[in-house]
Amino acid sequence: MHEKGALPYAMSRRNIVNQVAEWVEDIIQDTDIELVDVEYIKEHQGWVLRVFLDKPDGIDVEDCREVSEVLSDKLDEEDPIPGSYSLEVSSPGLERPLKKESDYLRFTGRLANIRTYSGIHGRKKFEGILKGLRDDNVLLEFEGETIEIPLELIAKARLAVEF
Repeated sequence: MHEKGALPYAMSRRNIVNQVAEWVEDIIQDTDIELVDVEYIKEHQGWVLRVFLDKPDGIDVEDCREVSEVLSDKLDEEDPIPGSYSLEVSSPGLERPLKKESDYLRFTGRLANIRTYSGIHGRKKFEGILKGLRDDNVLLEFEGETIEIPLELIAKARLAVEF
């Protein structure tokens, strides 16, 4: 039996991700730390809840530890996830996911990989230079021309490592 206001025990993966994202946003609200992404996925060793953080001058181990401790306490208190899982709080790395409109603007001029749900110009995978946004479309310099990719068609986008 759950206390009043407690979360339903059998939350969907999407609901878990959304709830954890809300809690992380509350935890970091008065800092320059940014929530990049939350994943709740099944891996070989079991379920993993991953939180990716960043900040303008780069996230460090201490930032991750502080957020992890507060989030871990909140997860213990609310208990939204049945069974066991591992919590990981880290930086998004070199191939940072692009999730928000502001990401496409912030990383204008950088190389990115974009996958779409359906074909655009006869393909679903693109690698090119981000050129910003226009009317809910990502502008990408691809094979010598600037193409528009509607935000709602983007399945996955991330910065690419430039060698």
